[in-house]
Amino acid sequence: MKADELVAVSTSLGGDFKSIEPHLIRLEKHLTLRTYLAGYTLSELDSKIWLAISNNRVAVSFVRKGSYANVQRWFTYVEQAHPEIQAEVKAADSARKAKVQAASRAGASYNLALQEADKGVVCRFLPEPSGYLHIGHAKAALLSDYFAHQAYNGQLRLRLDDTNPSKEKEEYQDAIIEDLALMGVKPDTVTYTSDYFDHLYDTCLGLIKSGNAYADDTDVETMRDERGRGIASKRRERTVEENLAIFDAMKSGTEEGLKNCIRAKISVDNPNKAMRDPVIYRCNPNDAHHRTGTKWKIYPTYDLACPVVDSLEGVTHALRSTEYTDRNPQFQWFLDTLKLRQVYMWDFARMNFIRTFLSKRKLAKLVDTGKVWGWDDPRMPTIRGVRRRGMTIPALRDFILKQGPSRNVVVMDWTSFWAANKKEIDPVAPRHTAISKKDHVKVSVTGDEAPTEARSEDKPRHPKNPSIGTKKVAFSKELIIDQADANSFKDGEEITVMQWGNAFAKDIAGKEPVTGLTLELNLKGDVRSTDKKITWLSTQGQNLIDAELWDFDYLITKDKLEEEDDMDKFLNPVTSTMEEAWCDEGVVNLKKDDIIQLERRGYYRVDKAYNDGDEKKIVLFCIPTGKSK
Repeated sequence: MKADELVAVSTSLGGDFKSIEPHLIRLEKHLTLRTYLAGYTLSELDSKIWLAISNNRVAVSFVRKGSYANVQRWFTYVEQAHPEIQAEVKAADSARKAKVQAASRAGASYNLALQEADKGVVCRFLPEPSGYLHIGHAKAALLSDYFAHQAYNGQLRLRLDDTNPSKEKEEYQDAIIEDLALMGVKPDTVTYTSDYFDHLYDTCLGLIKSGNAYADDTDVETMRDERGRGIASKRRERTVEENLAIFDAMKSGTEEGLKNCIRAKISVDNPNKAMRDPVIYRCNPNDAHHRTGTKWKIYPTYDLACPVVDSLEGVTHALRSTEYTDRNPQFQWFLDTLKLRQVYMWDFARMNFIRTFLSKRKLAKLVDTGKVWGWDDPRMPTIRGVRRRGMTIPALRDFILKQGPSRNVVVMDWTSFWAANKKEIDPVAPRHTAISKKDHVKVSVTGDEAPTEARSEDKPRHPKNPSIGTKKVAFSKELIIDQADANSFKDGEEITVMQWGNAFAKDIAGKEPVTGLTLELNLKGDVRSTDKKITWLSTQGQNLIDAELWDFDYLITKDKLEEEDDMDKFLNPVTSTMEEAWCDEGVVNLKKDDIIQLERRGYYRVDKAYNDGDEKKIVLFCIPTGKSK
């Protein structure tokens, strides 16, 4: 074996025995006349492959049994002759336990005691490419990634469940892969349910031939009513030959085929309605599949494809939200009936937030009807939406992992979500200033300490973090301040002009609105003694930068939208506001996605940088902090 082949082996020793057996066979041949894999001393490749085997419970059990004599000899020799390698194993195991304990201390228990984990753990994330990932998907992805890669040193598979061409797009597929990478979720393999269409077709044929599935042309409403009342379909006792003929008609997309679906013959009146003859194949000759084109006119449903492909791909533990709990016996029925390898299930509670819905169908409707700007709209609960609103990936990961894999269903306020983000951004967000264009007051600066001409000074961009650097702050005799501040002043009151010093408010003209005033500097004054600290901008000595300050509200007015609710009746009529403002000159250097704090206003994400596009202005989106306004 060449060096690059050995490297490939070191990265492939994961999953179940079936997937790693070829690599052990190659190692067995390679070690026939060798003490070490490469050279005459312990090499980096020896260490990598030894650790890969020792961290895979399946592989190490076969090696120690002596199934591969040369590999066993090499493995035992390295173990005995190089005790330093044991330190690496212990360190990795300690790190894994520390992560689990840290998660438990944060309020989430990760001690699931997964069944037969000693034989290896392979988890999967199974999104349908019918929309962009939302925060509910993020929990499923991050938990599966955690158990696969951190808790058990196993594998994570990403499988795009592309079985419904009428809803799915390549755009969604690509966005899902991109968003997972953004969240730091790195699957070991990426596959598609459509990769298995041939196998699933044969599986359905087998179910029909064994009498475990039948063709049904009952209309949707009648079928729903019969399943609800536990009444057998009039088509349930069709002959195998008749069912096969109809399935063939479905495959051809004929008029007769289009009327039918294929249902698994499980039960008519099981108390668990998920067991009442679920649909496992549908006919769809009209919509081309984004990967397979027009090759197929029939498509398997999730209920059939999920257990079959999970078992085929070597998934050992499938984590999914509690909304699928009723389907677990159905999942097991397919495994048992088809005599497939066991896959264990674990249900966790999905994340629910007040005044938010996570139905992709409803979210798509908002996009399609123009109620939002797109799937990445900052009002949307998608990964891209909350990121555009200003949620950082480290805070998102930390927040979700702290929820843990509990089955307890709760509806959360957004407060803790955004409060977690504030902890992440506050220590590093540069400070800048914005003054409203509509509601500002021009102020004259007087006193012995007033500047005779405009000047600038370097000031910290963050008062507590020198590493963030400095910015230029302009000082002059003419300032602008916010109308709300000016209206709060009493004549002669001492206030603090932030980053400058104290001053007395004098010659206040007008009230609501104030039309002008004077600030007489008193730089020897104690800034700790004043009640009011105001932000300001000099109109001289710098270019004031045009800015749009956007803020957003919930999309719906009801705390919890029920499935039967008419979404349109609960849509919030006003969900965004925009204020035109001037910012200090330092914002011209900001890039898209930078996060700053506008002093006394809040945190903002740069949605459009000043130099992006022909129109010279910066667009800033307000980031919630978890506090009520």
